[in-house]
Amino acid sequence: MLPILPIDTGRYGTPEMRRIFDEENRLQKMLEVEAALAWAHSEIGDIPKRDAEKIVETASTKHVKLSRVKEIEREIKHDVMALVRALAEACGPSGAYVHLGATSSDILDTATALQLKEALNLIEKRLNDVETVLIKRAEQYKETMMMGRTHGQHALPITLGFKFAVWMREVARHFQRLQECRERLIVGKMSGAVGTQAGFGPHALKIQELVMKRLGVKPAEISTQILQRDRYAEFICILAIIASTLDKIATEIRELQRPEIGEVFEPFERMRQVGSSTMPHKRNPMVCERACGLARIMRSLVAPSLENVPTWHERDLTQSSTERFIIPEACVLTDYMLVLMANVLTGLQVDEQRMLKNMELTQGRMMSEAVMLALARKGMDRQKAHELVRSLAIKSDVEKRSFKEILVENGTVHKMLREKEIDEALDPRNYLGTALKQVELVVKTTKQERKARGLAD
Repeated sequence: MLPILPIDTGRYGTPEMRRIFDEENRLQKMLEVEAALAWAHSEIGDIPKRDAEKIVETASTKHVKLSRVKEIEREIKHDVMALVRALAEACGPSGAYVHLGATSSDILDTATALQLKEALNLIEKRLNDVETVLIKRAEQYKETMMMGRTHGQHALPITLGFKFAVWMREVARHFQRLQECRERLIVGKMSGAVGTQAGFGPHALKIQELVMKRLGVKPAEISTQILQRDRYAEFICILAIIASTLDKIATEIRELQRPEIGEVFEPFERMRQVGSSTMPHKRNPMVCERACGLARIMRSLVAPSLENVPTWHERDLTQSSTERFIIPEACVLTDYMLVLMANVLTGLQVDEQRMLKNMELTQGRMMSEAVMLALARKGMDRQKAHELVRSLAIKSDVEKRSFKEILVENGTVHKMLREKEIDEALDPRNYLGTALKQVELVVKTTKQERKARGLAD
């Protein structure tokens, strides 16, 4: 059978994350839950230990083959019961104790917690990689001046390191969000058909506690037949926010790579890479464009994750089919986008001379605020200073003459500011404010947070 979706073909996604959500690993996680349940029953004396040991020993894809589970499912039309029968079949007489007291969602939801635990660990590792390169770039380009832009227009000077530092703190906040979400997300349960745990007998709470402790996940404080889907909705919303941050970074790089701007460029293998099938000169920001496109898919997954929160009574099946798509897809695409952008940022090419040249495009008018404030400090009413400088900036633009030339020949300005003071006001290095200090402070904060996470600088 040929693959259909681009994740299946291997076009998108890393092997590590795809493995977490492949059918074999999903089956293995469900078997681990069944094994933990049998072990817990034996611990409280519900079933003989030798039978539990047999189930634990057999609950592996080495003994329970995916092909056999699928064969049974084709016959009975129930995925979990197919697994239960295949495991019981492989266990011989001990198979009589498989799935004792449980409902399908006990196995499914707890297995999902095990998969999400692996996925979350990998996503945090990828986030760390992005944060690492952003720290390096913030420090490397802390003093590299460039044009700050608002509304796509030249605004005031900033530094490239300042831009990287802003992105770095956004990534750091994603760590915080995921850490907080982890406590609510990595949760399993043994609740039975409607959540009352009636099928597990008088030691039901102890059974649930033992199962979750063995599996390394938290037990749900209370649930119905399923874990409540606010947990998954929160997680997918966070992943969509992460994707939007990567979209934002990629969009900025794409904008700055325009030939008209030409300040930064995503990596390009000059000896081999092809930019266009028809235009040999093209150097397209294809990786960044790919990240931006995938971010749209990520944001589209938020709506179904939120719609999965409501269910009929103690459960229905509406969320099941949805989650088979959105949970693996959200994790696979987020992981892949993080890898893409870590590589782009690592290999990013910077043209510092072009940055300086671009700052000259407005012939000094980008420093109009500094001139206005210099006049205000000399006693001119701030509003009058604004109107005067605004009119002189327009004159400079219309007449295509340098802003300094226009300022020097203006009588009002000449009376209040010496030429040296005008030069000082027009020097962008004098108008970076606290940019350098802010970069230093947030880099220090980020490194402290990383140390608390057990990471080196």
